[in-house]
Amino acid sequence: QIDQLMDYSYMHPKRHQEVKGKVFVGEILKSTSAEISFTVIPPRTEMPFMHQHKNHEEIYVFLKGSGQFQVDDSIFEVSEGSIIRISPNGKRIYRNNSDNPLTFLCIQNQAGSLDNFNVEDGFLAEGEILWKK
Repeated sequence: QIDQLMDYSYMHPKRHQEVKGKVFVGEILKSTSAEISFTVIPPRTEMPFMHQHKNHEEIYVFLKGSGQFQVDDSIFEVSEGSIIRISPNGKRIYRNNSDNPLTFLCIQNQAGSLDNFNVEDGFLAEGEILWKK
């Protein structure tokens, strides 16, 4: 449940810091192509470090609240419904500068690995639709 994210925490393996309100679900879902995390940032809190990626682009989808995001030398506002994509080499950091929690999901994928956009990869499949009984 999105409203229960503060019940989760993640131990950052490189920084040896506990991050409350963060959960990675790619492994739980047995994903083979994407890592997905959910994060809630309490009011007046910021990520403690700027970071980049070696190979992964990130797509952030903001679900609740508002805050600010910095990519390289650009700072911009984010709020519920905002969606941003950051290339691997983009230096990024974010903060919640509001009085309410900021909640988002982040999808990490291998940059340049998408073969088809939209529905191009899908096709009709034979099979019984069980709820039509």
